[in-house]
Amino acid sequence: MPDGMNNITLHRGDLPASVRFGKEIAVDTEAMGLNLQRDALCVVQLSAGDGTAHVIQLDRSFNCPNLKALMADTSKLKIFHFARFDVAMMKHWLGIDCAPIWCTKIASKLCRTYTDRHGLKDVSREIAGVDMSKAQQSTDWGAAELTDAQLQYCANDVLHLHEIKAGLEAMLKREGRMELAQACFDFLPVRAELDLQGWPETDIFAHS
Repeated sequence: MPDGMNNITLHRGDLPASVRFGKEIAVDTEAMGLNLQRDALCVVQLSAGDGTAHVIQLDRSFNCPNLKALMADTSKLKIFHFARFDVAMMKHWLGIDCAPIWCTKIASKLCRTYTDRHGLKDVSREIAGVDMSKAQQSTDWGAAELTDAQLQYCANDVLHLHEIKAGLEAMLKREGRMELAQACFDFLPVRAELDLQGWPETDIFAHS
């Protein structure tokens, strides 16, 4: 296995029942595109924040009871970056409600008000001191065999989320916005459902 890949484990179809996580799990997904109902969910990657990543390559049966149970386990906090997309994808393709949620993109927008750069690459560089490559962002995630570059990309998206969460949480508390952030996190399953039901761009709270 190439250097840098020893911290990545690939699972096909489902997460083995033997894999255990603590109370907080970093999560990300990869799909065939950004259309929630057209573009199939292909990959779910997880990390316990211990420097290792588990990459689950799904088949189109989506028969993954262990992964579904873990994502729906309300005793475990799921940490995402742009949770709105990932939660909607898992709702549509896996048929599960993912909660509770912590979103580093929402947190960044609420506390890093000195910038308009809230992508994972920028947040990771500032908060965790990690320079991420996004070269594999647009790639065929439905391929039968994932490349080493794809696997490394998957891992990078979750390996640092615990550290990023800790840094942003401290900033939110300092600015007195933690309760506001939590309310936003709690609303995310509803926001995802609105996306799936046909209101992805409409601001239903607007006067017009």
